[in-house]
Amino acid sequence: MTDHRTSPATADRPSLKPNAIGFFDALVIGLASTSPAYTIAAIIGGLVLYTGVHAPGIMLASFIPMLLIASAFYYLNTVDQDSGTTFSWVTRAMGPWFGWIGGWAITMTGVLIVGSLAEVGVRYSLLTFGLEDLAYDPVLIRVLTVLLILLMTAICVWGTEISARLQNVLIIFQMVSLLVFAVVALWQVFSNSSAFDSITPSWEWLNPFGGGWEGVTAGLLLGVFAYWGWESAVNLTEETTNSSQSPGKAAIWSTVVLLVTYISVTIAVVALAGDAFLAENAEEEDAIFQVIASDAMGPWAWVVMLSVATSAIASTQTTIIPASRTGLSMARRGALPKMFGRIHPRFRTPDVSTWWVAGIAIAYYLGVGLLSETALWDTLTALGLLIAFYYALTGIACAIYFRKRLTKSVKSFLLIGVGPVLGSLMLIWLLVAAIIDYGNPENSYTETAWFGLGPPLVIGIGIFVTGVVLMIIWYFRDRRFWDERPSTAEQPIVRIDVTSGRGEGPRA
Repeated sequence: MTDHRTSPATADRPSLKPNAIGFFDALVIGLASTSPAYTIAAIIGGLVLYTGVHAPGIMLASFIPMLLIASAFYYLNTVDQDSGTTFSWVTRAMGPWFGWIGGWAITMTGVLIVGSLAEVGVRYSLLTFGLEDLAYDPVLIRVLTVLLILLMTAICVWGTEISARLQNVLIIFQMVSLLVFAVVALWQVFSNSSAFDSITPSWEWLNPFGGGWEGVTAGLLLGVFAYWGWESAVNLTEETTNSSQSPGKAAIWSTVVLLVTYISVTIAVVALAGDAFLAENAEEEDAIFQVIASDAMGPWAWVVMLSVATSAIASTQTTIIPASRTGLSMARRGALPKMFGRIHPRFRTPDVSTWWVAGIAIAYYLGVGLLSETALWDTLTALGLLIAFYYALTGIACAIYFRKRLTKSVKSFLLIGVGPVLGSLMLIWLLVAAIIDYGNPENSYTETAWFGLGPPLVIGIGIFVTGVVLMIIWYFRDRRFWDERPSTAEQPIVRIDVTSGRGEGPRA
């Protein structure tokens, strides 16, 4: 079987740089994309508001579908090492229509969150140095946010190795800071030296349904958002050593490391500050972490502030990667205009696709930010819908693609079939429940209505409908991508790489 990255048919044109990073680099990028410190800071208040002291249990329950879907990513990557991941795999298993809309969902989740991540990175950087007045200057924040996005985009274009080295430094500091904070917080709880109305941790906190079903759906959606991003490691599969194994393993291990981090820090925060304080201040979003860190760490609070800043900055960069690589993959197959498939001849990165991601992200951030400050938070909520959608699509595609292999062994039946499908069903249930929930405007961040519905649902529907419209337009303009037919691992397909006009064999 041939591989478009090394075959003679494509040797005369630039390709992504193979073996640019290793397993550890991929693992780090998967972790960095989830932005652990920022994520906990942003969702801890909402988690406790919805589920009380059972917030750690929600983080545990959210991990289960993530691990099952990570298994699907691993097995699909062993037979198709394509930077487009879900787009490529779903196309092969379920056809071009599902594949295109899956690729659209991945791209838009990255585009829509970049601005919010960069803004948090800028604000917390200023707070780290005690510049609180500047940290809440809207004009300065927007200017610095745009500059940060441009800088992170430039690093992405300059080379995957440079990106990986930067992420290695940022993630180590971030994870160590979080664990140190957790230890200090728990020490204050058990030594009765906390400034808050602390409560002693209990094993019952790990039961996600201990407080009843009310609020569980909203909590799980936040949990899915918390884990989202680990698959960035697989988007770099064409640039990773041992590409058929390392990226998938990195994705799985990312979810495990996140589980340990999220549960330990969530328990520490809930125990230290108490569920009442966190619930009452849920609308303060990431500002809760600032208050807790100041009281818990004293003069060392800057360490936690800096960890949130580096978390958001790191994720700003790594979130661009999946969107740009998916755009590259789609263009390479004729599902998007040819220009998005360009690879820089020197840096060996998808420069056009990467800069387009940055440009759209900046335009959305500035446009929505000027229209409504709270619309950015509603956008983050809406992303949970898109994430659940394309994760579920990937799990189903895995079972369909390997359908002829499922009965050959118990391992294949459970890990390739039952596991991914079960994870998909969990996410579909969550998606449907969330749609019903956000149909009520009172459940949105602002409790206001857009067209009679909650803003997150309107944003989610708007993104999906826009994708469908663009897909249909492109179908009538260039149908070559739609000539591909679904296949199984035993029936590889031949696709056309429209950036070169040559045939391309399977990547197995």
